[in-house]
Amino acid sequence: METLGTFLKSRRARVRPAEIGLRTYGTTRRVPGLRREELAQLAGVSAGYYTRLEQGQAETASEQVLDALARVLRLDGIERVHLHNLARRPSGPGLCEPRRETPHPRVLALLESLDEATPAIVLGRRGDVLAWNRTGHALIAEHIDFHAPREPTRRPSVPRMFFLDPLTRDLYRNWEELAHVHVAYLRLTAGRYPTDARLAELIGELSMRSDDFAKMWAAGEVADCTVGSMRLRHPTVGAANVTYQVWLQPDSPDHRLEIYTPDDSGSADALRILTHQHHPDAERRDPAGRRHLAGDARL
Repeated sequence: METLGTFLKSRRARVRPAEIGLRTYGTTRRVPGLRREELAQLAGVSAGYYTRLEQGQAETASEQVLDALARVLRLDGIERVHLHNLARRPSGPGLCEPRRETPHPRVLALLESLDEATPAIVLGRRGDVLAWNRTGHALIAEHIDFHAPREPTRRPSVPRMFFLDPLTRDLYRNWEELAHVHVAYLRLTAGRYPTDARLAELIGELSMRSDDFAKMWAAGEVADCTVGSMRLRHPTVGAANVTYQVWLQPDSPDHRLEIYTPDDSGSADALRILTHQHHPDAERRDPAGRRHLAGDARL
């Protein structure tokens, strides 16, 4: 998992002295970005303290110091959040097995209220599918069993699908763009939950099994994932362009409701075809008559 020191070092390497008004007078520099002592001076801390901070030898860093470093390093809002998350990382050793994720009933009620006209899924903190409606399932993963999200050990993992499942990769015409977003958001999540053993396992597995993931992870990008475009080549309805929007859940802030809407009339027709094919009348119901909102096998 990433540390405060590795993040600071990577961001220090990206800042060119000329960009922040430092004169180098033509001298040869052994580092591509700022030197430690330069960053320390600009942030108003001693070079010795900053060196200990980057090497993981300093006990704490105040919010004021972190904000000063973020200012010099020209971090954006999400990178600042990530910097503070890393600084609050527990000093104790080891990872912890997280509690099993369960979608809040109000999240499931909201998902069901969308019916099948709007494709939607509920994602957990590590990108596991906790629930989806049938059109959401058909849009992004119709080749996977629908009912697995009800079984924690079989829940499909969107990051695993993206990097390890060829059919998922073929689905997205803008796969590389979306893959970068997934990796950057996974890094942000890792900063929030540094002791999550399953998250560390996921990152390690993808780093070992996917060269693309390993390369993107090494780039050190960090970003939130709230809205964007998906360019699909869907095996059933053909080309479709949709926008994804993420709705955060106050009752379960780790969970996200992701909703998909068409970008043009042709894509709207494609979604209507999926909706018709997966109309509620065709759904299997439990003895109480409630719709099953979960779905597929974990990759």
